[in-house]
Amino acid sequence: MKINQNQLAKVNGVIEKQHQQAYSFVARQLQDVGVDVPHVLDCLRSFQVAIPSWALGAGGTRFGRFSIAGEPASLEQKIDDVGLIHQLTQTAGAISLHIPWDIPDDYEAIKQQAAELHLKFDAVNSNTFQDQPNAKESYKFGSLSNVSEHVRQQAIQHNLDVIQIGNKLGSKSLTVWLADGSCFPGQANFQTALQNTEDSLKQIYKQLPADWGMLIEYKPYEPNFYSTVIQDWGTSLMLANACGDQAYTLVDLGHHLPNTNIEQIVSTLLLKGKLGGFHFNDSKYGDDDLTVGSVKPYALFLIFNELVYGMQNNKNNPDLAWMIDASHNVKDPLEDLIQSLEAIQEAYVKALLVDQKALKKAQIDQDVVLCQEILHQAYRTDVRPLLAQARIESGGALRPIDAYRKLNVRNELIKLRGKNTVATGL
Repeated sequence: MKINQNQLAKVNGVIEKQHQQAYSFVARQLQDVGVDVPHVLDCLRSFQVAIPSWALGAGGTRFGRFSIAGEPASLEQKIDDVGLIHQLTQTAGAISLHIPWDIPDDYEAIKQQAAELHLKFDAVNSNTFQDQPNAKESYKFGSLSNVSEHVRQQAIQHNLDVIQIGNKLGSKSLTVWLADGSCFPGQANFQTALQNTEDSLKQIYKQLPADWGMLIEYKPYEPNFYSTVIQDWGTSLMLANACGDQAYTLVDLGHHLPNTNIEQIVSTLLLKGKLGGFHFNDSKYGDDDLTVGSVKPYALFLIFNELVYGMQNNKNNPDLAWMIDASHNVKDPLEDLIQSLEAIQEAYVKALLVDQKALKKAQIDQDVVLCQEILHQAYRTDVRPLLAQARIESGGALRPIDAYRKLNVRNELIKLRGKNTVATGL
């Protein structure tokens, strides 16, 4: 399914006058306090977030999964869905594949399809947290950390295969997340598990293309509940340093214990030039994989405040890989992803509005109240008209969710695919 520009223009036309009034008002306010509005719009247009191939179908829990009609049943259909999201939002210009869930049958055809939809291939993700059909070894007791060399070598080879797949598609990074750990005291030797993981990552790193990065993810618990081998950002950073200059830490917002100061982690990694990328989601209790910004929008803003500062001041850190890693059991996945993209852009723009010079002076003066006021001034600004303006200038929808519904996208997908298709993934 494709949305033609005439359809989009018709939907936009209904609210365009209202939008222009709102945009003019906000733009004048911001310009009056010295904000370079055209620069902010340029930043918005260039800010692209990758959509993960596994998030285009309904999510689920260990208790059950409730499919949504019209789910993409193939990689080609998943790419089409990302194309629809990008056409509406103009900020989803990449797709991130998870292997072996989404291995192309025809690489050239897949690349051509993505190019026609103005999509690039972001980081490729390996999977050693599940046993695959016909696999000789099992990951039940770990993969890269396993006490068995045969299991470790199978996991290493899988990551090398993923690199080859990504290289054919034009990807430039490999994301490694391990479920490795233990459920009970005494089950595993902590030092042995960590050393095996480091040795395995080094073997993968040696085969990394010269222009690639390795993104090492961390998580404090789940699916193992006593220990996780790469349990926090410090362990990830240590392993990245052990591998080399092309290895970085990847921050998933859901992969922290409650009330962790994620923005401080982000700041530290940026300072050391070792922040590789982000997986965006939101949570109330743990790794809930909720829609970005749906629970803790101010926390997201504070993280972006550190990101904006770091991107401006830590030139030793590479360009970051941005990706959504959310899943929901009760929403239309495409609407969920559109909402997440909106929340990400909103937090980004608000962070761009922070008067960093004034904040620095207030910090030097130890004016705690003024520091808070400066942050709140930016956070309380309604930046939605700026987001809408950037979208419409790029050919997108003023209100993507509204356009998605008025154009009956889900019903059209059901007509094309039927009601009983099921997306690959968790």
